[in-house]
Amino acid sequence: MQNLIEFLAKSFHWLLFLLLELIGIVLLFQYNSYQGSVWISSANAVTGKIYEWQSGIEQFFSLKDVNMQLTRRNLDLESQLYNLRNQLAELTDTVAIERAEYDSLSQYRLLKAQVVHMTLQERNNLITINKGSDDGVTTDMGVVSGMGIVGVVYLVGQHYSVVIPAINSHSRISCAIRGKNYFGIMKWDGGDTRYGYVDGIPRHAKFDNGEWVETNGYSAIFPPGVTVGKVVEKQNSRDGLSYRLKVELSTDFSQLRDVCLITDNSYRERLLLERAATDSLLMNISEKQKQ
Repeated sequence: MQNLIEFLAKSFHWLLFLLLELIGIVLLFQYNSYQGSVWISSANAVTGKIYEWQSGIEQFFSLKDVNMQLTRRNLDLESQLYNLRNQLAELTDTVAIERAEYDSLSQYRLLKAQVVHMTLQERNNLITINKGSDDGVTTDMGVVSGMGIVGVVYLVGQHYSVVIPAINSHSRISCAIRGKNYFGIMKWDGGDTRYGYVDGIPRHAKFDNGEWVETNGYSAIFPPGVTVGKVVEKQNSRDGLSYRLKVELSTDFSQLRDVCLITDNSYRERLLLERAATDSLLMNISEKQKQ
């Protein structure tokens, strides 16, 4: 104890100097907007890098499960492709098939990314990925995995972006039952991240449990045909006028690591037009209410 007191007595001026320096730095960044913005930007970059290192370690130990998922998904896609080729071959020639495949994909731009941070226990979960504006990422880009739908880009930084996943209470994804014209809106009500709910399926719709739900292309964000999940239960809506489907999501968010950002090259024009129409409609309603 005596030695500690002597050490503090000898080093008192250095300790006081460090304390005053710390107070000065805090005041500098707290009451100066420019220095504050520099600090926040630097802190976000450091945090993103830490998340990326942590994700890399977790990814190393989960490669076996990820490979099994990708293998299963590839087999499913190969089977679908084989069936489509056989059906198309009965109607047209090989050159026409290849041209149709190319034309259907040429309008989309794909960008690979990795998940560096994600929450699963919140009602409004978020995902951070290691791609940003420098990589060409913009808001409202769709995000998918090897197993199916993931979410939509919400915020974009220089090197990282934040995604609103399907397991967020604010997520709304337009989808349909595969092979049928019945469509609705998929959302998540909280709780189990393995399941979502599709509302708005008409009462006259005919389908069975086990059928697949996929995006219908009505949204300017996702192309048609991206897997959402599998129907496990059919319920009545609250008003009794439609069905509510409980869907087992195809994407296992607890194992999510690699994702792909996808966007239609013409979606920006469509999205801006739809938003302009909505704003105009709201403005007209507001003016009528004032009158």
